[in-house]
Amino acid sequence: MTDGKEPPAGKPPENPFPAVLPAGPEAGGFLRDRHQARRYRRETLIRAAWFICAFFAVITIFFIFAFLLLDAYPIFEEIGIWNFLTGPIWNPTGTPPAYGIWPLIVDTILATLLAMAIAIPLGVGSAIYIAELAPYRVKAVVKPAVELLAGIPSVVFGFFGLIVLTTWIRVSFDVPSGETWLAGSLLLALISLPVIISVSEDALSSAPREYKEGSLALGATHWQTISRVLTPAALSGITAAIILGVGRAAGETMAVLMVTGNAPVIPEPIYNVLSPIRTLTGTLGIEMGEVPVDSTHYYALFGVAVVLLVITLVINYTATVVLARIKRQQAPSAADCARKKPEAPGWRERGEAFFRTYRVPIVWGLLALALSGFFGVTGIAATIILYLVVRFVPPRVSPKWEQRVAFSLAGLCIIVVLLSLGVILFDIISKGLPYVTWEFLTSPPSNLGREGGIAPAIVGTMYLVIGSIAIALPLGIGAAIYLTEYAKQGRLVALIRTATDLLNGTPSIVFGLFGFAFLVLYLGFGVCLLAGQITLALMVLPTIIRTTEESLITVPISIREGSLALGASKWQTIRKVVLPPSVPGILTGTILSIGRVAGETAPILFTAVIFSTRFLPSSLFQPVMALPYHLYILATNVPGAKGQQYATALVLLVLVVAFYAIAIWIRYRSSARHHW
Repeated sequence: MTDGKEPPAGKPPENPFPAVLPAGPEAGGFLRDRHQARRYRRETLIRAAWFICAFFAVITIFFIFAFLLLDAYPIFEEIGIWNFLTGPIWNPTGTPPAYGIWPLIVDTILATLLAMAIAIPLGVGSAIYIAELAPYRVKAVVKPAVELLAGIPSVVFGFFGLIVLTTWIRVSFDVPSGETWLAGSLLLALISLPVIISVSEDALSSAPREYKEGSLALGATHWQTISRVLTPAALSGITAAIILGVGRAAGETMAVLMVTGNAPVIPEPIYNVLSPIRTLTGTLGIEMGEVPVDSTHYYALFGVAVVLLVITLVINYTATVVLARIKRQQAPSAADCARKKPEAPGWRERGEAFFRTYRVPIVWGLLALALSGFFGVTGIAATIILYLVVRFVPPRVSPKWEQRVAFSLAGLCIIVVLLSLGVILFDIISKGLPYVTWEFLTSPPSNLGREGGIAPAIVGTMYLVIGSIAIALPLGIGAAIYLTEYAKQGRLVALIRTATDLLNGTPSIVFGLFGFAFLVLYLGFGVCLLAGQITLALMVLPTIIRTTEESLITVPISIREGSLALGASKWQTIRKVVLPPSVPGILTGTILSIGRVAGETAPILFTAVIFSTRFLPSSLFQPVMALPYHLYILATNVPGAKGQQYATALVLLVLVVAFYAIAIWIRYRSSARHHW
């Protein structure tokens, strides 16, 4: 009461502000409604923010394709798409200039085919060993070692290939230069192996246990069970692994740029693996940094980027479709179960049927290509004779001896993989460790990098890592939260997931060109730290989305339902119940992304880096040094700096592999401690 008098007994107090707050029994309902409205608005804003994060992947892939196509349009208009694709000569600086990329396409295909001819048998054999043959303790060592192979930066592969592999080829085959198609394919095979091994091993391990038990119960040997039951059941997953390996090889830049000789010619004869070649990615890496902007040559390089992007997107989309089909087959929907008559086969089904029908000639063709590269026509003849023997000579080997031979070959495959890893690590560590001193780590370079140290490169690399993760981490976690907790299955969600997968398969050099066209030129950032950070953030965004999403999915739905039943809001449930147990998985994805950012060269070639500076950047709009680019320039342009090269390679290798090792340790520790 405003006059200080007490209200009569049994009568509720008067409301001095009747237009603002009702009194009596209506007051509680009003407060509840007001609180619910505020809570609804907050939840709506949070949901909208996470949707924007998720849709960012769609916007990014659209912008990448749009800007590349916009800059490539003048060359398509000037000489025509068909002439651009099928022209036999690539010589942009000639008189007259020639812009035919057919030799580049053929060289890319040849390098990828030979790499797959090497990587597929090694990868599948290693996957069989890890999934079915390796004891637990051996598997606990071998599988992380294969994953560490995936963590070696491509520029380190290229450096090893340029110093060691090309020398071996030159001496062994008595050729003027070891920078050849063979060197490029060997490195591409090593780079593709971790993808093929990991995905194939997952496919074999996910085959129903009943298949194996039933086969063994019927009297089949272990090898007969693997070859005739488990491998056919996992064939779709192995196919997806091969497709992903092809995409990884086709999109690699730095390794092939450093060891293939970069001659835009088709080998003569076509199986001459000792001929120099030039791939699509290598062309972009070599020429983009020196071409005048808005010249015909500039537009032609963006045309090359469009062709490369289309090729890799088709390859990775095919792998995505195959993997999605595997998941549908493992968990059919109610509509699939209720379907009474089969639908007419679509292009996907026809493609899988084609592969099942012709997989044998495809495998034998790859074997013939590999042998012909080493032995010429003799290799092709040997392949034909071997096929006839296998096809028509009846086997006389007992199942036990057949199993021993097969298991020995699988063990040999994993030995070759681990030996390759060991040779690379031993060469770099043994030759680089004597030059890694405190002065080398803390001083700037001098004499074109032949003297001094790499302190600005280390700090610049950390700047790039911190900035890119600061951009990608909130976007990636927000996108994963929306896809896992809010989104309903439909066309929009399918579009977001497809865009994320395509973004994940985009070659790193394409990210570099997009950053150059959009950030450096269109937005006027110039070559600077910020442009490199944004470009790298876009590159690792799909990794953070995928790992975070997989981590959130592992939280049981019953825990969410219990939290909601106790009155918590959707966001409160996510923030206090779902996210805390998902932290190890999110942290794993973050560390993997840090490792990839620290080791990438192609995305920062045209956006962020310079070779040498004595000073650290004072703003985001200044260029920086970075370890991968510093190693690339030292290895390819600075003679007489072998010690500095190996020391830089060792520091970069230790930095990146350490991040991957931490991620592997966190994953194993979290899987051992968290069991719902």
